[in-house]
Amino acid sequence: MKPLEIIQRTPKTNCGECGHPTCLAFAAAVANTGADITLCPYIDLQGLEASISSPLRDLENLAGQVAQEHDLALVQHLQKKVSPLDFGSIASPLGAKWNRDNPDILYLRYLGQDVILGKTEIRIDNDAVVDPRDQILLYNYVHSCGGRKPDNTWIGMESLPNSISKVKTLATYCEQKIAEHLTGKPHHILKDLAGLLDGYEGPPDLSSSATSSLLVPVLPMVPQYLLFWEEEPEDGFAPKAKVLFDRHVLDFLDLESLVFSAERYAEKLVQLINNSM
Repeated sequence: MKPLEIIQRTPKTNCGECGHPTCLAFAAAVANTGADITLCPYIDLQGLEASISSPLRDLENLAGQVAQEHDLALVQHLQKKVSPLDFGSIASPLGAKWNRDNPDILYLRYLGQDVILGKTEIRIDNDAVVDPRDQILLYNYVHSCGGRKPDNTWIGMESLPNSISKVKTLATYCEQKIAEHLTGKPHHILKDLAGLLDGYEGPPDLSSSATSSLLVPVLPMVPQYLLFWEEEPEDGFAPKAKVLFDRHVLDFLDLESLVFSAERYAEKLVQLINNSM
């Protein structure tokens, strides 16, 4: 669009709320430098939504397609890596079950769901896995072959090695999301939902100051301990959630998979909270 076409859609009041001194300067920035047209809170977008969003949507679709192709390739790579493993010998260290009649299959739980994990296919609650990232997580878990058992020594993401870049991701996509959906809800809601995630209330020594808590084995050897503090407007405290991990968690998952597992924990919990109200 040309600047003249854009300025015709502005209020022409030169209010400056868009960050530019005049409506003409704003129109020129949109037309010539690609500034966001919605920076003007009063812009008339009628008839423009499709043309504006289409290129962006095309880019988003392309990025999503590339990411999915990458994930599917990684799934195939991980399948090759777990193919030579003796599932019978690693089942116990992973907290999984194994049957001699189906030696290339492991049975385990994932966020309260039954997983049938084979060397070429995974099913969750007897359905095909839709998101390849779940397959990546589960195959990474199996490829670890197990490690030191959780000993209920709890630490935050920031205490894990090389985790600086992951702390903000965990806060944004897990902890903040949980806090937003728990605030204002009955304090017993986590206790009520615990059984749907194979979870239970956390140990009182850590949860005594929290409004509520929930300890969930996201995977059999990957427990995650959620603490939630309700907002206190009179004291200026916003609602807060904190997820803690067992100190040996990296024996079972790399950092990337661990963060994704926490995101899945948050998504599942939010879904259950919404369904319960």
